[in-house]
Amino acid sequence: MKKLDYERPIINKVNAGMPDKFGMSTRVPVISHIEGVAITDIMKQFGSPIYVISEPCIRETFQQAQKAFLSRYPRVQFAWSYKTNYLNAVCKIFHSEGAWAEVVSGFEYTKAIENGIPGNQIIFNGPDKSREDLERAIKDGAMIHLDSLDEFYYLGELAHKLDKKANVGLRINLDAGIYPKWDRFGFNLENGEAWNVLNRVMLHEYMVLLGLHTHMGTYITSVNAYAVATRKMADLTNRLFRKYKYELKYLDLGGGFASKNTLKGAYLPGSDTCPSFDDYAEAITSVLLDSELPPERLPLLILESGRALVDDSGFMLGSVLANKRLADGRRATVIDIGVNMLFTSFWYDHEVLPTQLKSEQTENTTIYGPLCMNIDVIREAVQFPLLQRGDAVVIPRIGAYNMTQWMQFIKLRPPVLLIDTDKQIHLIRKKETNEQFNAMENVPEHLKG
Repeated sequence: MKKLDYERPIINKVNAGMPDKFGMSTRVPVISHIEGVAITDIMKQFGSPIYVISEPCIRETFQQAQKAFLSRYPRVQFAWSYKTNYLNAVCKIFHSEGAWAEVVSGFEYTKAIENGIPGNQIIFNGPDKSREDLERAIKDGAMIHLDSLDEFYYLGELAHKLDKKANVGLRINLDAGIYPKWDRFGFNLENGEAWNVLNRVMLHEYMVLLGLHTHMGTYITSVNAYAVATRKMADLTNRLFRKYKYELKYLDLGGGFASKNTLKGAYLPGSDTCPSFDDYAEAITSVLLDSELPPERLPLLILESGRALVDDSGFMLGSVLANKRLADGRRATVIDIGVNMLFTSFWYDHEVLPTQLKSEQTENTTIYGPLCMNIDVIREAVQFPLLQRGDAVVIPRIGAYNMTQWMQFIKLRPPVLLIDTDKQIHLIRKKETNEQFNAMENVPEHLKG
């Protein structure tokens, strides 16, 4: 007979107070399977830690978003944000659902081309576009979103030398009533800068203006901000038509839709407060349809949502390394998942869940990663059950940014798995090895030996 795990008796302080309208959780949730595949089986085969991505979840989420907008507006096109998760398998899932590509570097542009996306379905954003990048984008017919006057002049020179017109869009920053206001990207609307540059583009011999673009920020929970931004973009479109009798092909409202993760310091969980795709769609499309844009001039609505489309599909699997008592008496649990693998733990209170419960008793716990740095904290404080060394933990909703902002720091990066619609497991990125890492280095001759 197996000996039961020992739990020392403790006294938990109970803070009396009124529960919120959602009630109070009575037990810690458990995640034992992902898309019907047992987590214990995954970890036995591939080890710990490891990333897992659900293909069915990606497809279902994308289809929900598409339905929310297409049921309200006749012309909608999503463009997958490569910076959110640029693993080729993930990108190809979105492209197979009909998404274009939105990229912010030559590196991402090359990935999009190699993933089969033609230039005229690539939106090229960002302030850092090299000469090589811009020349390739001009030749491919990509949509180049101008970010600065320097870029405007430089692009004009390159297009003239190539004797080929560049397809451009103008990135607009504007006041939609949210804080912080992103005004470092593109041209400001309220001070007249955007209108000034629009006129320059319209009169340029080697530029074709296709659309306007704004991206207000990230994790925006105010749908009214999208309504305000859309109204200003529609008014600018009409102003352009009145002066030049010119019809824009598209309006790009960017991304920034919130996922169901909980921001640090939030009173209520993101799963209860995050707007739905329907909420965002209603705010944006209602303004477009109610604007002075006539039906025959309604532009294509482009959306670059990343976080809200992929966050729910990602899981991080790890193991408990140790339990400790801090100097103030609090419990600390150390796991093999650090901030180098979970960059979003700097701004989210991620859920850290067991795969099985050995006890209903929980205690206020700080969950640390394995790195030798004091900021390696996954959760500052969470009611957590006692787990033993080797027990598995799961962190859901990590599909956005963690596989692009990961760092090779102290530990090599772990593998990434994809579970497909038939519950088959695919290794879509191998675990890094010392050989791969050292292959990038070169030791001078006098230091060898």
